[in-house]
Amino acid sequence: MRGFKDLLAYNKAFEVSMQIFEVSKKFPNEETYSLTDQIRRSSRSVCANLAESYRKRIYLKHFLSKVTDAQMENSETEVWLDFAVACEYILQEQYQILLDLNDEVGKLLHHIFNNPEKYGVTVN
Repeated sequence: MRGFKDLLAYNKAFEVSMQIFEVSKKFPNEETYSLTDQIRRSSRSVCANLAESYRKRIYLKHFLSKVTDAQMENSETEVWLDFAVACEYILQEQYQILLDLNDEVGKLLHHIFNNPEKYGVTVN
């Protein structure tokens, strides 16, 4: 593996983040510093935490900590998606597509957490 950008989890998380960016452009102005900002930040943080975990892969505990942070941010993104659909800022169909992608990212993160040796981490 050449780098964190080669991780399927990173690429899927990046895709979700960019789709969220696009749909959130249509959120009302009064949501700019609340829902819009929060959902963009949490979705982008999944990617950032994966990058950090990859760079810390020589230390198992640090690697797992950053992967856990990515999982936390991914879960937070799901909550913001729940609010977006409940407030009728996105359609149910958009919500389901984003939720399914977000769930896929969650499964990939779970795999990384449970199989760190497959990602260059030395497990003693």
